[in-house]
Amino acid sequence: MLNAEQLRDAPLNAQVEFWNRWNAEGREAAIAQVSVDQRDVIVGWLEGMGRRDLKILEVGCGAGWLCGSLTRYGSLTATDLSNEVLQRAAKRLPDVKFIAGDFMSLDFESSGYDVVVSLEVLSHVADQPAFIRKMSSLLRPGGFLMLATQNRPQLERNDIPNPKPGQIRLWVDRHELAGLIGAELEIRSLFSLTPQCNRGVLRVINSSKLHSAMATVGLGQIGRAVKRLQENTWLGWTLMCLAQKPQAAPAE
Repeated sequence: MLNAEQLRDAPLNAQVEFWNRWNAEGREAAIAQVSVDQRDVIVGWLEGMGRRDLKILEVGCGAGWLCGSLTRYGSLTATDLSNEVLQRAAKRLPDVKFIAGDFMSLDFESSGYDVVVSLEVLSHVADQPAFIRKMSSLLRPGGFLMLATQNRPQLERNDIPNPKPGQIRLWVDRHELAGLIGAELEIRSLFSLTPQCNRGVLRVINSSKLHSAMATVGLGQIGRAVKRLQENTWLGWTLMCLAQKPQAAPAE
């Protein structure tokens, strides 16, 4: 078992190499249900804003799989460590401004964005409070942070290999996430999403084959109810958080 310091210790060049490889082998090839569900929540939040002129920043965009959905709502800047992957994404998505590099070292317009989106990045950052502070500093007063991260108690119920060289892994639970984000922003919504488990009773309950069979015999509603129950009891793979930067105080 790796200790906390080992999980935090990964040179930047090793991280770049890992994420270039991971995205090339993963997100450039296929999008899993966990990511689909995250995308649908983000799109729902953006739809609720009722605007198409937003200035959006995506932090940790990976292969750019979400960018096509985000550009429907305004101008998009997207950044990631995966420089090789971003070169390919830029050819597919010429309307997106891609910036490769370490987010914590890059310069962006302070208080310049209506929305900052970050999916499954927080757990791969060594200094999580500083990461949240920087994203908050880039939001305009009244702007929104839309964030997804792995739900530690649920992932610990799964059999997951140890981190590979260059992979930082610092999962959080809902209380830790609320503390991190609540220190900078006003939390509007926090919930778990997408029950998923590869061992024990939850593996059977969440089996896609079981749910397909239930739908075939007209019991799909029961399967959906079980899914909602698990999400409501924090058994989702993902923690989703919508948070807002406080409006500037009126001048006296």
